Amino acid sequence: MGTARQDGSHRFISMADVAERAGVSQQTVSRVANNQPNVSEPTRRAVQRAMDELGFRPNFAGRSLRSGRYRSVGLCIYNITEFGNLSTLDGIMTASREHGDAITMMEMGSNDPVSLARMTKRMLSLPVDAMIMSMSIKAEDFDSFRPSPGLGTVLLTMYEHPHCTTVDSDQYGCSTLVMDHLLSRGHRQVRFVAGPPYSVDSNFRERGWRDALEARGLDVVEPLRGDWTADSGYDAGAALAADKAATAVYVANDQMALGVIAALEDAGRSVPDDVSVVGVDDSLTASVPHNRLTTVRFDLFSRGRRAFEQALLGASPNYRVQHIRIPGTLIERQTVR
Repeated sequence: MGTARQDGSHRFISMADVAERAGVSQQTVSRVANNQPNVSEPTRRAVQRAMDELGFRPNFAGRSLRSGRYRSVGLCIYNITEFGNLSTLDGIMTASREHGDAITMMEMGSNDPVSLARMTKRMLSLPVDAMIMSMSIKAEDFDSFRPSPGLGTVLLTMYEHPHCTTVDSDQYGCSTLVMDHLLSRGHRQVRFVAGPPYSVDSNFRERGWRDALEARGLDVVEPLRGDWTADSGYDAGAALAADKAATAVYVANDQMALGVIAALEDAGRSVPDDVSVVGVDDSLTASVPHNRLTTVRFDLFSRGRRAFEQALLGASPNYRVQHIRIPGTLIERQTVR
């Protein structure tokens, strides 16, 4: 149990070296290194000083063998810069800090297939006690996947899995919030601008919009589709400007909603006097002054925190799989008449 010398030589600093420098036994050094009791405070300080002077670092593998835990949770994610991922990561990191654990993060490449088995195989080569896998696209092996026994596994997705706990913002429920809001204000011709067809979030939001209309016997006009960008929203808004029957547009994210509003107003249609517009994710406040878009805000921090907590719990033998959906909050501003 030891570490390489700080001067770059290959001889490892051992507990014996630390014990000799501090004038104590190797057993005492072991107790200090593993934060065990039965060491006086002066002795603990002397050992710690010797460790610092020699550049000693306890061997992580040896410590994990004694404790039965690596004290690290793996996180496998695609596109860390995607909106929502950073806030979710903040929740995961905060929870890990509170538990005294580390996060071992692995970002999958954009060209890597979305495979739960592949992500698990890569993560199992690392010292982790549990793992969280982010899945904005449904994995090709989702239905056949089985988690590794004894490894708490949480999927960040709306799809329910029979053998893994899933945690996500309620992408279907956010549409219920939006549609209840619009319908209660008399809107009966509500169009939808969807995200990319591969997006799990967009597909659930579209399903919620469609179900709300069908449940009331209202017209369902097939949605236009964008790619999450404001420019694609502008293209959809330009097409919707000619739809004189539409009184409201529900857009699958705020960036596209901004584009829809710009196109409608460029075509001479006022928002909200002529057409109401609602987005999802409340992502514009930091970049758009006087943001007036009505939208749905998700608690992405809680999404990360709860995923971490469930991952740790999932390693226990009596753990039962859960499907946790965190509701959004409707943020009313000035784009709904």
